Amino acid sequence: MSIENIVAASAGTTLTSTVVGGGLYSGAAKALDPKASTMDKQAFLELLVTQLRNQDPGSPMDSNALMAQTTQMASMESLTELSTTSRESFALQMRAAAAAMVGQNVSYSAGKDTVTGLVTAVSFAGAVPTVTVGGKEIALDAISTISSSSTT
Repeated sequence: MSIENIVAASAGTTLTSTVVGGGLYSGAAKALDPKASTMDKQAFLELLVTQLRNQDPGSPMDSNALMAQTTQMASMESLTELSTTSRESFALQMRAAAAAMVGQNVSYSAGKDTVTGLVTAVSFAGAVPTVTVGGKEIALDAISTISSSSTT
């Protein structure tokens, strides 16, 4: 039984994928619901049970195929955990980078103009940290240059 037949046989199971694009940090801002965009362990088990339930009794499923599918599921779970850890690490790196900008001069584009100013505060309220420059909140991915402030 092919995977297409299995999916068709398991009523109510819909698998979708979502592509997120944008700026350097914009992917973090658009957090995806893993249950809505990937096949989780429960969906895999439901498909496997449906496959076993609908198999031809005269030609049962090969045990090697069953072991291969189980191994694929274990690999998928490991990759999902690795992806989550990587996403959390990236978010932490963004926060550390934003915090390190306090007291630094930064430049960012405001339309056709480039604005330079001193970072006075950082906000972690959204998925992408923002820095305050001249009283205006600027997203971290909008910063084009960073230089140390001159105190004389």
